[in-house]
Amino acid sequence: MAWQEIDAVLSPILGRGGVAALYKRSLYLTGLAHPWLSNLHRGEQTDMGLAELESVFGQQSSADAAGAGGALLQTFNGLLASMVGPALTEQLLRPVWNHLLSGPSAQDEPQ
Repeated sequence: MAWQEIDAVLSPILGRGGVAALYKRSLYLTGLAHPWLSNLHRGEQTDMGLAELESVFGQQSSADAAGAGGALLQTFNGLLASMVGPALTEQLLRPVWNHLLSGPSAQDEPQ
């Protein structure tokens, strides 16, 4: 899951709480257009709560999940870029985006 990779890349720099706060803000902003995400950003959050994210995405149609997922990633990327700059954001998250864009590898394919 891309969010696990994002957490792994950014936690050493921002701390787990910092990544969770950025993620929580991204959920809030994305939830304005996708209300089914709005409950995920509430309350104290010291980690990203990815199990809850996976659960609510699993309850949506493929099109809704894809649209909201893309919007959430884009919002997170934009917020991070506003904090540390676009160049550093791209450098930090390039491995995540490369992995996402390359799709599953041959070893990930079901046999």
